[in-house]
Amino acid sequence: MTEEEKRKAELADRKFYPAETEAEFEKSHKTETPQTAHPAYRLAFQDQDFLLREELRPVRFQLELLKPEMLLEEAGVGSTLVMYGSARIPPPEAAETALEGAKDLPDDERKVVESLVAKSKYYTEAYKLAKLASEKSVIENGKRQFVVCSGGGPSIMEAANKGASDAGAESIGLNIILPHEQAPNRYVTPYLALNFHYFALRKMHFLLRAKAVAVFPGGFGTFDEFFELLTLIQTGKMKPIPILLFGKEFWTRVVNFEAIAEEGTISKKDLELFHWCETAEDAWNYLCEFYELGC
Repeated sequence: MTEEEKRKAELADRKFYPAETEAEFEKSHKTETPQTAHPAYRLAFQDQDFLLREELRPVRFQLELLKPEMLLEEAGVGSTLVMYGSARIPPPEAAETALEGAKDLPDDERKVVESLVAKSKYYTEAYKLAKLASEKSVIENGKRQFVVCSGGGPSIMEAANKGASDAGAESIGLNIILPHEQAPNRYVTPYLALNFHYFALRKMHFLLRAKAVAVFPGGFGTFDEFFELLTLIQTGKMKPIPILLFGKEFWTRVVNFEAIAEEGTISKKDLELFHWCETAEDAWNYLCEFYELGC
């Protein structure tokens, strides 16, 4: 290296040690005394007890917003196809076993199992839509578009990640810590398996990169995510995107959209915010038409 190159390298070099190096200094130079042994002496960014204090919640919000954003940016994810849906609908291959196991149950419980099994077709459609989107491998501005993103759990979420995986593509799983056991399904790309403490931050990340959202039959979580998305677009806080609503028979039975409009609490035009779908092909064709992709 010439003297000039050395001088430029020195000018470009940061003059402060990075936090990781400082932490190593602290570890290697530490002498055990009453002062250094006390929690007050810990470096703030290494003090878990401090970071978990009530007063640090705003900082934890920021960290949970920032970490996934940085990782997805580094992964070259330009946009996502988000897929919401139940964690209870069985895959088709488990349908017969579920029905067999329900034979001796009380009538009301047996009917619940039968109802869930009848919806296993949506596991198939979620799988097919994810596979279809992943096979198209749309690239724009050097970034991957319509990367499949699910809640990372079982059932419809698993179908989404599995469809992408079987297409040879990576997919995202936005998991969340719950009191009961919860783990990402095995089809989520490991370095895109992200974990959350705050539901609000998780929901934000679902939509920050979303260019389309497919909503399948689901429970409270799906309702929450779906209606928040509708509200964001209805109020103009978010630009319109395709909302692909699967399962008209299910949704019109559990939510009377027409009645809400007739009551005047939403406008008739708000019912155009989502598009009814029954098959993956329906959904993909509408998405292509919406974005004029010519596919």
